[in-house]
Amino acid sequence: MKRVFLIVLDSCGIGEMPDAKDFSDHDCNTLKRISASPYFSYDNLFKMGIGNIDGVDYLKRNENAKGAVGRLSEKSKGKDTTIGHWEIAGVVSEKPLPTYPQGFPCEILEKFTALTGRGVLCNKPYSGTDVIKDYGQEHIKTGKLIVYTSADSVFQIAAHEDVVPVEELYEYCKSARKILTGVHSVGRVIARPFKGDYPDFVRTSGRHDFSLEPPAKTVLDAISENEKEVYAIGKISDIFASKGITKKAFTVSNSDGMIKTKEALSLDFNGLCFTNLVDFDMKYGHRQDIDGYAKAFSEFDKWLPSFTENMKKDDILIITADHGCDPGDDHTNHTREYTPFVAFGKNIKPLNIGTRNTFADIGATVAYYLDVDYKCDGEPVTEIFGGK
Repeated sequence: MKRVFLIVLDSCGIGEMPDAKDFSDHDCNTLKRISASPYFSYDNLFKMGIGNIDGVDYLKRNENAKGAVGRLSEKSKGKDTTIGHWEIAGVVSEKPLPTYPQGFPCEILEKFTALTGRGVLCNKPYSGTDVIKDYGQEHIKTGKLIVYTSADSVFQIAAHEDVVPVEELYEYCKSARKILTGVHSVGRVIARPFKGDYPDFVRTSGRHDFSLEPPAKTVLDAISENEKEVYAIGKISDIFASKGITKKAFTVSNSDGMIKTKEALSLDFNGLCFTNLVDFDMKYGHRQDIDGYAKAFSEFDKWLPSFTENMKKDDILIITADHGCDPGDDHTNHTREYTPFVAFGKNIKPLNIGTRNTFADIGATVAYYLDVDYKCDGEPVTEIFGGK
């Protein structure tokens, strides 16, 4: 029984790509930035060889590394969650998803208002915590929905749970998803419920993403079509609009995601367990919290042995990221960075695979290991297997 556990450390890039300036990024390196924090530790990833990756000269090398490591380039024209995960799963996006630095056009908001029966506040790029502070009181008073975006391809709707129950907010998001098609096919419509009293509004764990379906067949589809399991933990199911998913579990934090991923080790399945740990990005990267990011990274590193010690003979673990979000650069947006490839398991050879051309090599590698026929934009990293 072969199983792959694929964990995405959401936004944990390892250094800017050569084309970073084309994405308005410079001097960005998420892992390097947090490695300078006094709260940073990486004892277990050191043992796997993370310091041996190309360009990661700010961490110690390990000549006796236990894992296969490498650096992945993003081939898609973007630096967001949706495009990054699609590429990990084998699909390269040749065109960027639409963004709205000036807010959404009137025709979109008019259709949205007609479907929801509620007006709109804000309609501009905004910090998720600042937008509820600045517009929350007016929202409560008028019942209008707080609609905002970011540098990413997102249509976000914030609403107080006492004004708009969470399930009603989800229905509004579904309405927006139906509207946002064609040239306005944003990557995600995101429900952002909050609660509390001004000025202490806080976002709740009821966030839910309504994503575009991937434009082509992913490795998730290929695995499930071969009657194998695709167990999605965290926001993976949202990102792929549930396509190719056979079982899912939502999470409320990194810790919850790690607990559920470890629990999956005891399940009887043949296939892929795909986890996203979103706190790195949502709570620390976008909020420019270097120490918080470092603490979260250290928590993950300390958790690793409890997972790897319980892996079965034919299990493999792959750790990667979907983009960067440097918490110490000059903006709060995602950053165009290389991502890590760390693979571990009894069937994995400890070696350095160098720098690869696309995140899609992960999808190809997963298909190869699980004996699934899948042609995609990547190539399998066959050299890491000691006897498939």
